[in-house]
Amino acid sequence: MPARPVTVRRTTADDWEHVRDLRLAMLADTPIAYGETLAVARRHAEAEWRMRGARGEAEHGTSLVAIDDGTGDWVGAMGGFLQAAGQPLLVGVYVAPTHRGRAAGVTDLLLDGVETWAATEGDTLRLHVHEQNERAIAFYRRRGYEPTGHTNAYALDPTARELEMLAPLR
Repeated sequence: MPARPVTVRRTTADDWEHVRDLRLAMLADTPIAYGETLAVARRHAEAEWRMRGARGEAEHGTSLVAIDDGTGDWVGAMGGFLQAAGQPLLVGVYVAPTHRGRAAGVTDLLLDGVETWAATEGDTLRLHVHEQNERAIAFYRRRGYEPTGHTNAYALDPTARELEMLAPLR
């Protein structure tokens, strides 16, 4: 149980304002973790945010959010979708500074949810993480994710790399 109880649930199109606000907070807090800049995200119209919220209702994807039970604040998010090869990919990982850490348990709750979804789609869950995001890499390793040896150029800076990590689900 997290130190501060949270509810984890799928997002909906009607959540668009919360989805937007959390995404802007994510991009401001940890810009190297995402392939989108804060400036670009601020220009999105309501329709884009509604589409992003609706990802929680997707047939072959998920978008989860953690909501602080005491304050109602949206404090974390994770998502997943199927890559072209039909393999589940973890995306959009964020937990607010107020709810980070192993004792808080929010990151684990969100990843448990994404892994549950991913297990309905495949035997492994893949992710890409910026090579300088040491906090995230340590978390993924603790959860059983290992580097595959593959890297990709980071979308916002092709001189930086994103490491591919993979964990078995069954």
